[in-house]
Amino acid sequence: MPDNGPRPLRADALRNRQRLLDAAVRAFSHAGPEVTLDSIAKEAGVGIGTLYRHFPTREALVEAAYRNELTKLCDAAPELLASLPPDQAVRAWMDRFVDYLSTKRGMADALRLVIASGANPYAHSRDRLVAALGLLLGAGSAAGTVRADIAPADVLAGLSGVSLVAGEPHQREQAGRLLDLLMDGLRRRPPG
Repeated sequence: MPDNGPRPLRADALRNRQRLLDAAVRAFSHAGPEVTLDSIAKEAGVGIGTLYRHFPTREALVEAAYRNELTKLCDAAPELLASLPPDQAVRAWMDRFVDYLSTKRGMADALRLVIASGANPYAHSRDRLVAALGLLLGAGSAAGTVRADIAPADVLAGLSGVSLVAGEPHQREQAGRLLDLLMDGLRRRPPG
């Protein structure tokens, strides 16, 4: 009988994996790459054996945690469009993008260790982000609320710049104002 690859995880194993990823993001973002894997397992409410079954190395855990954050951000685009008008969905996604980059910045030292091990956690990040933002902008353009002449990569560059401001909690208000300004530039204006 042929082997069709790895079996899908049971529901409890999926929950444990997600708890580990969430705990890892918090730990690597706040404590840095030196945080013990045992402390991450404890915070997730699982044993260290469970952590190693899902992530055989520290680098595998860091990379999976980063990719999980990227996936959550990119998957938010269609979810936001399902619940908000397109222009509001774009603006809500912008807030999530700033949070994502803040988390990525917090994990920078841990991600550098992954890169030093020969992996590239960023291999498809830009393409996925441009696609998610393109979906949002396209919906806004089709609805007539967002300009049609805006390249998603240009908006992504602007969001990255705004994210630099949002590094400290006291600067979040300014980041919000800058996102509103960016959104105003994206809105379609009636002619004349």
